[in-house]
Amino acid sequence: MLEQKLKTGIRDVPDFPKPGILFKDITPILHNPKLCDEIVEVFSKYCADKNIHAIVGVESRGFLFGFALANKLNIPFVLVRKAGKLPYKTISYEYDLEYGSAKVEMQVDEIKPGWNVMIHDDLLATGGTAEAAAKLIQMQNGTVAGFAFVVELDFLKGKERLSQYSENIISLVNY
Repeated sequence: MLEQKLKTGIRDVPDFPKPGILFKDITPILHNPKLCDEIVEVFSKYCADKNIHAIVGVESRGFLFGFALANKLNIPFVLVRKAGKLPYKTISYEYDLEYGSAKVEMQVDEIKPGWNVMIHDDLLATGGTAEAAAKLIQMQNGTVAGFAFVVELDFLKGKERLSQYSENIISLVNY
């Protein structure tokens, strides 16, 4: 079962990035190409009936499986990056974090009006970054078709925050 394979492969890192946080590290999964293929296959089956026009990957671990998924579906892959990292004209969205704020950007010509877009990131926690990606898609007159995560931390209730954009939310493993 995929969930058990992922739980076996994900490494817990205590006190990262700060004391009291138990970080779920997906990088050991990247050593297992068959498991990576299985992840992309599950995501592609999930997207199959949703008329997806593009995959948005959120910096930086959202690039890993997001790009592979877009290639498998033969659709564009779009980057959402931290402010100042993209070379062309951008739109940005600033959002609050637990301590302070963050800003993400997307290049202005990435999403075509009317496109259905799937947002991918490695982990769903509070949902703030995924919500910021949804706002960028809406700013370019696209529609959020759903969200795809490898890991979800249920106790942080990120899914509740994202459900206003789409009820199509998949997580492969939940904690």
